[in-house]
Amino acid sequence: MNNSFKKVSESQTILTELMIPTYSNFGGKIHGGILLSLMDKVAYVTASKHYGGYCVTVAVDGVEFINPVEVGQLLSLKSSINYVGKSSMIVGIRVEAMYPKTGIISHTNSSYFTMVAKNDLNETDIVPGLILENENEIRRFYEGLNLKFMSKQKRDMLKSDFSHLSVNEIKNLLLNENCKVSF
Repeated sequence: MNNSFKKVSESQTILTELMIPTYSNFGGKIHGGILLSLMDKVAYVTASKHYGGYCVTVAVDGVEFINPVEVGQLLSLKSSINYVGKSSMIVGIRVEAMYPKTGIISHTNSSYFTMVAKNDLNETDIVPGLILENENEIRRFYEGLNLKFMSKQKRDMLKSDFSHLSVNEIKNLLLNENCKVSF
């Protein structure tokens, strides 16, 4: 078992990239897929720095685009390890866009990537513990613990076929939804 611990600051990462025209969609905004790819990249770097080896993405939570990203902006992705389990790590990412001429910064989105450490045999491996040095790190760790719990609940719900409910019970639950049951 790995008994080592690392500080949050040891794996914090900032990735900055210029948003170019080939990244944009027909509306002139940067494709969400480009942003997700950059977030995955920074999550990998952060998790690998903490673990000291290869990691894979197993879940992405909380990706909500608050403000659009424009061509010509500098996009900065700031990430840190918020929570560690036995072999998993939750990487918190804050994405900000800046216009170089004005210096105005907008928060575009935040998200959480769950990464798992893999050894040379492609098996899950034990990750170092996390040294929490301030109140913010304690709150983020506790938030990560709750995210882990909610993710398990979500996975269990998605695996359910809801066979414990009759079709009539489900129909009643859908009465105030924007759908029409035609049978």
